[in-house]
Amino acid sequence: MYLTPQRILLAGATGLTGEHLLDRLLSEPTVERVLAPSRRPLAEHPHLDNPVGELLESLPQLSGPIDTAFCCLGSTIRQAGSQEAFRAVDHDLVLAFAERARELGARHLLVISALGADPQSSVFYNRIKGEMEQALMAQDWPQLTLVRPSLLLGPRREFRLGERLAAPLLRWLPGKYGGIEATVLARALWRLALEEDDGVRVIESDRLRRLGR
Repeated sequence: MYLTPQRILLAGATGLTGEHLLDRLLSEPTVERVLAPSRRPLAEHPHLDNPVGELLESLPQLSGPIDTAFCCLGSTIRQAGSQEAFRAVDHDLVLAFAERARELGARHLLVISALGADPQSSVFYNRIKGEMEQALMAQDWPQLTLVRPSLLLGPRREFRLGERLAAPLLRWLPGKYGGIEATVLARALWRLALEEDDGVRVIESDRLRRLGR
């Protein structure tokens, strides 16, 4: 059985995956409205509502109703500047966004996490992603989809040397460890949003690639 999301809330619309997902949503005839707050203005579209400003400050002003929410927020420790700043985005801001989405009526939340997310991990990045997942589960969503892509592939505005060097190898790794194109992930997210599957789902990178073909 499939649901047809009509009113969408999207965080991270200017990011690598968020840009592709926004294009996808705005091209869908079944989507009535996309509410996409962002720090810089997005291209105008008749079905797009784009409050401009810092997301945390914008959340109280957002209006519903919303059917489905996508969270494409994500940074790196280097990009954020410190472990504390990274946690503020990839944990605290994600949870604040999810809480507001639920207040606006959303019943399905889809969140980009990361391969290896584990609240017990000795790796700080993976531990924060795992703690974020656990906290979202505690919000008791009717439908929660956590996707764990491997390295995201595609052109970024900022230069990431490690990802640039690793990308050729990760394209060929088997199973869930293989890199995934952001365009593929965006298509997979949309397909997952259309599925009615109550409770919590955790989707690894290998399945995401199949869904996004």
